[in-house]
Amino acid sequence: MAKDKEDQQKVVATNRKAYHDYFIEEKFEVGIVLKGTEVKSLRDRRVNLQDSYAGVKDGEVFLYHCHISPYSHGNIMNHDPVRTRKLLLHRKEINKLLGKTQQKGLTLIPLRIYFSERGQAKVELGLAKGKKQHDRRDSIKAREAGREVERAIKERK
Repeated sequence: MAKDKEDQQKVVATNRKAYHDYFIEEKFEVGIVLKGTEVKSLRDRRVNLQDSYAGVKDGEVFLYHCHISPYSHGNIMNHDPVRTRKLLLHRKEINKLLGKTQQKGLTLIPLRIYFSERGQAKVELGLAKGKKQHDRRDSIKAREAGREVERAIKERK
């Protein structure tokens, strides 16, 4: 069932570095407020999520430092590439995120941007806790061990 949903979504960009630098505890699907030329740039996959993050300000959630390149066929009405963009969530979800980010030292990281089956741009936000250097090393060791096991299984066959 989950694969069917994945197939219907057109993934525009993923933040692979987030999985390396953070433990992702919870994921949220949120809408994003965009201008016309930003939507066209997203469809061309001209977006960078690498240094972006989200935060709650005045009861609203905003996405900071997300670089959406100007549209190539745009005119003087093109958008600012790194402007702050508003994210759309229900009030209960905003209050939940506000509480968790203030108390537990968690942060909001965009994991991917995609278009839903209805053609709406969506952002998958992750409630994340930063990894320490030794945590990163442990993750790399576990990944390498898994790869070696897979190689050994393939060689037996």
